[in-house]
Amino acid sequence: MDVYEAVDSRRAVRAFSDEPVPRDVLERVLAAATRAPSSGNLQPWHLYVVTGEPLAELKRRATARALAGDPGDEREYPMYPAELISPYRDRFSAAAAQRYQALGIRRDAPDRPVRIAALNSEAFGAPVVLFCYLDRTMGPGQWADAGMYLQTVMLLLRAEGVHSCPQVMWTMFRRTVSEITGADEDLVLLCGVAVGYEREGAVRLRTGRAEMTETVRFIGT
Repeated sequence: MDVYEAVDSRRAVRAFSDEPVPRDVLERVLAAATRAPSSGNLQPWHLYVVTGEPLAELKRRATARALAGDPGDEREYPMYPAELISPYRDRFSAAAAQRYQALGIRRDAPDRPVRIAALNSEAFGAPVVLFCYLDRTMGPGQWADAGMYLQTVMLLLRAEGVHSCPQVMWTMFRRTVSEITGADEDLVLLCGVAVGYEREGAVRLRTGRAEMTETVRFIGT
């Protein structure tokens, strides 16, 4: 699979099979991803790969919290600006509508938040979840580095025929996650990434993207 195909086929999959991802595939991907861009070569990411019984236990604990209506741990960083303006608000709303439809959840359903939290806490059935942390002393530049690192990981997973789904939701249950990962209090959880093979027959969601002309300006000849 060439890089263009990897970029085009990468999407947030929300229906995984229970087929395990071989350890050698994960190690090959994560070893190659160390070449991701990193300002000053700080390589600020700390990645925890959780599978098997530890992941099953994490899912049980997080799902119990979700189904109980637990609002989650206090956020350590905002997911979105307090006030989204157009066109960002419009893109967000359109993508949310597509996502809820694919999951079979009406946007006006009274139990929608609990159902969405429960699906997320099960990592959509994925057999692997990667948890990415950064040292609390890091700044915006290093958070950008972590984003480029995770994108590199997800593209390399596509080259191996594996799908993924980044999940900021895990920050809501970050204390439960740290009970499993053992991550130090000096680290802040950026997100989790569900990893696995797509479940056969699952509804495929591919959200739209803005035209390049909306976001790109060429200056010069």
